[in-house]
Amino acid sequence: MALSIKSDTPRNWVIRYTFFFLGLILFGLGIAIAVKVRHLGLHPWDVLNVALSDKFGWSIGTWSVIVGMVVIFSSLLVSRKYINIGTFLNALLIGPFMDFFLWLDFLPDATHTWLDYLWLLLAILIIGMAGGLYVAGGIGAGPRDGFMLTMADRTGLSVSKSRIVVESTVLVIGFLLGGPIHVVTFLYTLILSPVFQVALNVFAKLRDTLTEERPEEVNV
Repeated sequence: MALSIKSDTPRNWVIRYTFFFLGLILFGLGIAIAVKVRHLGLHPWDVLNVALSDKFGWSIGTWSVIVGMVVIFSSLLVSRKYINIGTFLNALLIGPFMDFFLWLDFLPDATHTWLDYLWLLLAILIIGMAGGLYVAGGIGAGPRDGFMLTMADRTGLSVSKSRIVVESTVLVIGFLLGGPIHVVTFLYTLILSPVFQVALNVFAKLRDTLTEERPEEVNV
């Protein structure tokens, strides 16, 4: 998608990176909340990270970093088009942020009642808004989105079909490793995508209001 990014004056640079890092922090918080009620199901990539953590040890966040870096280098073997500094920062920081929120131990444990569904809904809303916030910063696509865009370019599939193929493959691997899959796993994207789109529109307009000088079109 195209975002209008204004010239990088010091003020604009601070605003863009503030959006980006706040988005990553909130993204980590959202995943941490979802992990606490993982019995309801997780997003396919988180299913894989949790499965790897349960099977081989190390924290979920550590596996998020490892998987993210594998995805980045896999994309680089095909094309550098969607890989930049924001892609690496995303891969390296969201997992540790999530581990940090879990380490603080202030999030409620699963109750196995209807309250867990409310917590999971809150998690999805936070993740969607956080995604819109960091993308609005215009620093770069995340490693998984970059990989799906690269695969779409390489195979000729649409981005949506590429997403389905990639996330279905990840989900199968996570399932085979014993990851937490439930009905919510299959509803995640249906809920997350519109929240992300609304948040992106809102935060992009806010960024344009806060920044200065003439816009130039760039792709992220």
